[in-house]
Amino acid sequence: MDTILVVNAGSSSVKFEIFSVEGEGRLSRQIRGQMDGIGSRPRLRASGAKCEPVADRAYLLEAVPDVPAAMDLAGEWLRDELRIRPIAVGHRVVHGGPDYDQPMLIDRSVVARLERFSNLAPLHQPHNLSPIRSILASDPTLPQVACFDTAFHRTHGALADHYAIPHQLHAEGVRRYGFHGLSYEYIASTLPSVAPDIAKRRVIVAHLGSGASMCAIDQGRSVESTMGFTALDGLPMGTRPGQLDPGVVLYLIAEKGMSAAEAQSLLYHECGLKGLSGISNDMRELQDSTDPRAAFAVDYFAYRIALNTGMLVAAMQGVDGFVFTAGIGENSAKIRAAIASRLAWLGVSLDEAANAENRSLISQPDGRVPVYVVPTDEELMIARHTLSLLVRAT
Repeated sequence: MDTILVVNAGSSSVKFEIFSVEGEGRLSRQIRGQMDGIGSRPRLRASGAKCEPVADRAYLLEAVPDVPAAMDLAGEWLRDELRIRPIAVGHRVVHGGPDYDQPMLIDRSVVARLERFSNLAPLHQPHNLSPIRSILASDPTLPQVACFDTAFHRTHGALADHYAIPHQLHAEGVRRYGFHGLSYEYIASTLPSVAPDIAKRRVIVAHLGSGASMCAIDQGRSVESTMGFTALDGLPMGTRPGQLDPGVVLYLIAEKGMSAAEAQSLLYHECGLKGLSGISNDMRELQDSTDPRAAFAVDYFAYRIALNTGMLVAAMQGVDGFVFTAGIGENSAKIRAAIASRLAWLGVSLDEAANAENRSLISQPDGRVPVYVVPTDEELMIARHTLSLLVRAT
């Protein structure tokens, strides 16, 4: 059985999935796993096609000190115990910069170009590239494919793509990229089957998780996004501030005496819901808390999503549907209701029972803008791209 391995690596965890390649290029998920606690309390967990547990193992710290070691261990488990030898590996890579607007077969020159964007996505890019380098070193003949979170947004027009800065900076790559593109691409691809009434119309998709953004999709193509040059922009997130006057950064450096590295650390790790609440970056904890600062952070999150909805409506000159996705969007009925209440002016009206039950369609039948909850599947999107590129290359 031919299989494809999908890898999504972070700073202290490596998520992986195995898809079997079946007739007519169909993909079927066989294994979903994660090596977490890297560098602290390493643990391998995995489940099968029917969500049955297939592994749950703890390891000594010295056995899994970093991501390459985690990749080696997970690879040995797949190869030696499950007899799985993938024909290719697909990777999520957050930033493709101006160079890459579609998935790419990876070689060392591609890795070198992608390393240049590490400072633009410091929470993700270095960790995305680590398993790629590890596999290049251990099995250089195994095809690897980089799938970029920025690629789906490269259909933006010039007005959406530019900042009001000297043209030379834009030519060098200082532009509005947008992120979470693999998630938005999956939603756009699945809408014809789950919501055919809006699939080819003007749709706003809200990808709400620890990282959060929104995208305006018209005729299945991204036309505008809340994120820009980096994944700091747009909506408030778990630990990132979202939209911020650049003068704040100048203030931190000039008045607070911060170095660029210290300012970067603050903006990526200490802001957002965590900074507003002073309690947590976890939306579940904030909703359960009785602290007024937690309530303020939750309200702020919903308020900013409503504000950005107005911007995206303007970009498309209207809206015909709204989709919630990702961890918060798929699971928090309270957050969806709070956002919808601020969008009543658009014709958004939720069915309370449908929303509470996490149904696919959660709006009132007579609402002008239908509202859906659609689970995202970035890993399947990566597997599709990997198989497609592999077929074209052979």
